[in-house]
Amino acid sequence: MKLNIKSLATFLFLYLIDACALVPETSNIADGGFKLKEIEDLHIKRSDFPPGFLFGAASSSYQVEGAYLEDGKSLSNWDVFCHSVGCGENGENGDIADDHYHLFLTDIDRIHSLGVKAYRFSISWSRILPRGKFGEVNAAGIMFYNKIIDNLILKGIEPFVTIHHYDFPQELEDRYGSWLNSEMQEDFVHLAEICFKNFGDRVKYWTTINEPSLFTSYAYMWGVYPPSHCSEPFGNCLAGNSDVEPLFVMRNMLLAHGKAAKLYHQIYQPKQGGSIGIVVNCMRFVPLTDSELDIEAAKRAFVLQVGWVLDPLIYGDYPAEGLKYLGSEVPRFSMEEKNIIKNSIDFIGINHYTTIYAKDCTNSTCSPTAKRAIQGFVETTPYRDGVLIGECTGIEGFSVVPRGMEEIVNQIKTRYKNKPMFITENGYSSPDVHETRVNVMLNDVKRVKYHSEYLTFLAKSIREGADVRGYFVWSLMDNYEWLSGYGVRFGLYYVDHETQKRIPKLSARWYKNFLVNNTDLINMKAYA
Repeated sequence: MKLNIKSLATFLFLYLIDACALVPETSNIADGGFKLKEIEDLHIKRSDFPPGFLFGAASSSYQVEGAYLEDGKSLSNWDVFCHSVGCGENGENGDIADDHYHLFLTDIDRIHSLGVKAYRFSISWSRILPRGKFGEVNAAGIMFYNKIIDNLILKGIEPFVTIHHYDFPQELEDRYGSWLNSEMQEDFVHLAEICFKNFGDRVKYWTTINEPSLFTSYAYMWGVYPPSHCSEPFGNCLAGNSDVEPLFVMRNMLLAHGKAAKLYHQIYQPKQGGSIGIVVNCMRFVPLTDSELDIEAAKRAFVLQVGWVLDPLIYGDYPAEGLKYLGSEVPRFSMEEKNIIKNSIDFIGINHYTTIYAKDCTNSTCSPTAKRAIQGFVETTPYRDGVLIGECTGIEGFSVVPRGMEEIVNQIKTRYKNKPMFITENGYSSPDVHETRVNVMLNDVKRVKYHSEYLTFLAKSIREGADVRGYFVWSLMDNYEWLSGYGVRFGLYYVDHETQKRIPKLSARWYKNFLVNNTDLINMKAYA
């Protein structure tokens, strides 16, 4: 497997390290960025949220576990991909990551010390089913996750488990093309049932698939995630069709989810008493201008990112607004399949980080990729008239726009009749990605400001009636951030990847104090 260099170049504008280096010196920041005067008097507290609200921290298997060939685990798609092309800035990979496989007990102690009531993590498919349905269950993998679950529960922490977070056994790719083949649906259901059987007596919160829209776009349109499929003008991969393959992959993912959820609802939920949902990446799109075309473009962008996943799983079919543009290219659901996927989620998982401008490309000059149906004829940008929508972060295009949290929650609340929601990811990465002074990274004032403001707007949406039931910080600790490697840090805990030492940042101290209504660290005058 080899990724064409042109694909990597195409990807840089989507996911670029050291993003703030691109900001013109004369640029200002639009309303929505950090304003110190407003932050100084910010006193968001745990008591601003309902009593049963779940506060937690999050991670995923490939990003933290390491031990990539230990105790019967097989090579995953990410193992092979990163060994082939090198994923991080310096050719890094997740072979060791945070070595959570060996350090999980002390990591659970850290989770407990924060005072959170939930921990979101994912199952490594290749650790418990090294060959998928073509091989046996790996007892060592089952034991590992049983230990995590049992020790979380001992400390009063709810396991919030994602069954699939990007990584799966490479054998499934080699045998039949993984998500491009409908056979992957049955392999996923097999994985889900193994999870329900072995962990469901203690796990009460399941999500099936993490961010299907992001995965299909990056893996099958831009070609920058494995299996690296794309075509012009999105990239120059060795295989793929960027206009069609993402649609087939999404269909298989939605049906895989639907079949697993049906199995859970019919067989396991009645005796185990849990709930099941899916996690969607949710940018907040706002019109670049006040023109009707840009207003419609922002709506269209939301529909193709969020509605393309949630409409089928709640209402039984793709949104009409998207079908209008994608038309005959879309592989449709049969009536039987619609019945499988309709009403298949108990809650919606929302991964929200940022807000971005949307521009209509049906009658405008745009990039060649934006003028494609698969993109909804929409171009996105964090700039309006040379001014950033909010303060930049360590991810290009991810700006700090706290009001977007309230707006995206309300948008989902309205479209999906206030289906229960969890904020399954929300986090901040510093733009100082090459900073080497540990004391600077530990004094992460801007991360505290970010979470404080986003939580303030989340609390406002809840007061106004949104049924949001939990919030997970991304991430528990600095980890392996996919193509950005170890250079981008989201963690509450700093991780020295040479020694695997974990050190709490200011944000960890703030989160702990926030959860007991202590505002000493919430007032930022002393730290700004």
